[in-house]
Amino acid sequence: MSSNTGVAASAVDAADASRLRRARVFTARRFISGIIALPTACALVVILGAFLTPAPEIWGHMLEHVLPDVTRNTLLLVLGVAVSTTLLGVGLGWLTGGCDFPGRRFFAWALMLPMAMPAYVMAFVSLGLFDVLGPVQSALRALNPALPRWVPDMRSTGGVITVISLTLYPYVYLFARGAFLTQGAAAVDAARILGDSPSRAFFRVALPMARPWIAAGLLLVIMETLADFGAVSIFNYDTFTTAIYKAWYGFFSLEAAAQFASLLVIVALVVHGLERFSRARMRFTQAGRSGEAGRVRLAGWRAWSGTFSCALVFFIAFVAPTLQLVAWSAEAFRLEFDGRYAWLLLRSLTLAGLATIVICFAALALAYVRRGNRDRTTAIATRIATLGYALPGTVLAVGVYIPAAFLDNLLMDAAGRLGLTMGPLLTGTAALMILAYLIRFMAVGFGAVDAGLTRITGSVDEAARLLGARGARLLLRVHAPMLRRALLTAAILVFVDVLKEMPMTLMTRPFGWDTLPVKIFELTSEGEWERAALPALSLVLAGLVPVMLLIRNTEQEPASGRKGG
Repeated sequence: MSSNTGVAASAVDAADASRLRRARVFTARRFISGIIALPTACALVVILGAFLTPAPEIWGHMLEHVLPDVTRNTLLLVLGVAVSTTLLGVGLGWLTGGCDFPGRRFFAWALMLPMAMPAYVMAFVSLGLFDVLGPVQSALRALNPALPRWVPDMRSTGGVITVISLTLYPYVYLFARGAFLTQGAAAVDAARILGDSPSRAFFRVALPMARPWIAAGLLLVIMETLADFGAVSIFNYDTFTTAIYKAWYGFFSLEAAAQFASLLVIVALVVHGLERFSRARMRFTQAGRSGEAGRVRLAGWRAWSGTFSCALVFFIAFVAPTLQLVAWSAEAFRLEFDGRYAWLLLRSLTLAGLATIVICFAALALAYVRRGNRDRTTAIATRIATLGYALPGTVLAVGVYIPAAFLDNLLMDAAGRLGLTMGPLLTGTAALMILAYLIRFMAVGFGAVDAGLTRITGSVDEAARLLGARGARLLLRVHAPMLRRALLTAAILVFVDVLKEMPMTLMTRPFGWDTLPVKIFELTSEGEWERAALPALSLVLAGLVPVMLLIRNTEQEPASGRKGG
C-alpha cells in the first residue's frame, strides 16, 4: 500500500514539475515578446505624449504659419495619389487578370517592376527629363521652338502626384489582379451567360467582389504616401514629413518636430487600422472554372488598345527612367566612382547587412514565441512590435531620438557626478540607426518568417519531440531547415528596404556617415541629377531582387485547364 502511495506521490510531483516548467517557459516567451515590442512602444509613447502635452507657443506658430499649407498639401497629395493608383491598378489588374490580349503574359509581371523604383529616384529623374534643358524639351525644341510650351510643369502638385502614383500603383495592381484571378472568373462567366456584356459583368460582379482587396492595396498606398519624404522634398512640396524634418534641422527644435509627428502618427494609426479591417474582410477562394474561358478575349482594336495601355504605363513608369539613369550613370561613372564612392557603397551594404541580421533574428524569435503562446498578452506585444511599418520614417526618427537623448543625458550627468567624462552612447551612433530600422521594418521580416512557420504543422513538432528534439534543438534541427526559404525571403526584403530607406538614415546617422540614399538627397538638393544617377541606379538594381521574388510567388496562377495566352 505504501509502495503504491509513493508511486502516486512521485507521479504527482513529476506532473507538478512539468507544469511548473511549462509555466516558466510560457512566462519567458511572453517576456521575450515584450522586450521585442518595447522599442516600438517607447517610440509611440514619446510621440503620442507630445500630442497630449501640447506647447502653446509651438501650436500657435503651427496653426498660423505651417499647418494650413501642410494639411492642404498632404490632403491633395493623398487624394490625388489614391485616385490615380486606383484607376491604374484596377484597370491594369483587370486587363492582365481578367482579359486576354497580345502580350498579356509579359505585362502581367512587367507591370510590377516599378515597385523597384524608389519614389525619390523617380522624382529627380522626372525633373531632369522634363527640365528646360532636359532631353524632352530639347528634342521638342529641335523640331519646333513652340512645342516646349505644351510640356507639363513637373514642379507642381500634379507633377508630384504623378511621380508618386507611378511608383505606388503596383500595390493596388497586385491586390486587384490577385482578386480577379482567384475570385471572379466563374462569377463573370455566369453573368455573361445571363446576358451581361463584358463591361457590365466587370462593374456588376468582378469589381464588387474585388473591393476588399482593392481597399487593402489602396490603404497601403495611402500609408506610403503619408510616409514619403524623399520625393516631396525633391519637389519642394511641403507635407507633414518635410515639416518634421525642417522643424528639427531647420529650426533646431526637437519639441516642434515631436508636435508635428504626433499629428501624423494619429493619422497613420487610423489608416493602419482601416488596412487591417480591410484585410480581415478578404476571403481567399478558388474560382470554379479557371481556364481561358474565364477571361474576356479582346479582339481587334480593343486587344491592341490593351497592349498599348500596358506598354505605355510600363515605359513611363520603368523603362524611360531606367534608361535615363543608365545614360546619366555612364557619364558620371568616370567622375563619381572613386575610392569615396566605394566606401559609400560599402557603408550602405554593411549597415543594411547588420540591420538585416538583427531584424531577422528578432522576427524569428517573435514568430516562434507567437507560435508557442496564443495568449492575449503575446498577441498585443506582436501587434505593437509590427506596428512600425505603418509609421513614417521621420516620425520614428523623432520617436527614437528623444528617449535615446534622454538616456544619454542621464548617463552623462551620472558620470559627471562621479568625476568622469563620457560622450553620448546612443545618439549619433549606428546602434541608434539599427534600432530605428528594427522598429520600422520588423513587420517585413516577421511577415515572411511567420508565414513560413504556419506551414509547419503541429504533427511535425510532436514527431520531433518524440524523437527527443525540444527547445533550441527543435528550432535548430527541425524548424530552421524548413524555414530556410522564408528566412531568405525575409532577409532579402529587409535588406533592400533598409538599403533604400532615406529619412530615418538622414535624421539619425552619425556625423559624416553618408549612405546611398543620403548621397542622393544631398546631390538632388543641389540639382545635381546626373551625379545622383549612379547611386540611384544601384538602388533600383537592388530593388529588383525582392520584386522578382514577389513576381515568382504571384505568377502561380490557377493551373487547372489554363492555356497559354
